[in-house]
Amino acid sequence: MSVLSEFKAFAVKGNVVDMAVGIIIGAAFGKIVSSFVGDVIMPPIGLLIGGVDFADLNVVLRPAQGAVPAVLLSYGKFIQSIIDFIIIAFAIFMGVKAINKLKREEAVAPTLPPAPTPEELLLTEIRDLLKVQNGKNLESLAADPTRLG
Repeated sequence: MSVLSEFKAFAVKGNVVDMAVGIIIGAAFGKIVSSFVGDVIMPPIGLLIGGVDFADLNVVLRPAQGAVPAVLLSYGKFIQSIIDFIIIAFAIFMGVKAINKLKREEAVAPTLPPAPTPEELLLTEIRDLLKVQNGKNLESLAADPTRLG
């Protein structure tokens, strides 16, 4: 098998396609959460702690000198990224929890056996008649043991 045909077989498998869709949706979801954190969550938090914008929190390691920009340690962006991560992780946790609950409900749901077919009903009736007939034969044998020999 050539490398190209092996790659084609790998790439068109359902798991790979599902993973690619998940990654694309996850990237879009990450952008939504980043906007939610940066534009909705952080401004009120910054207002509560004295009007601080987290994106502007940094430590100057070396000031700007002429055309050379300053070297900054931007810990505010890092804090915002941690909050993004916590919100994304919580949303994924809640989604997985909901999916697991649905799976448990499916597993617990009782399944009824299928209704017997007409052939099965007929065979059951024959079996029951044979049991009755054999029961009568056994009773007559018990009453007259000489019939065995």
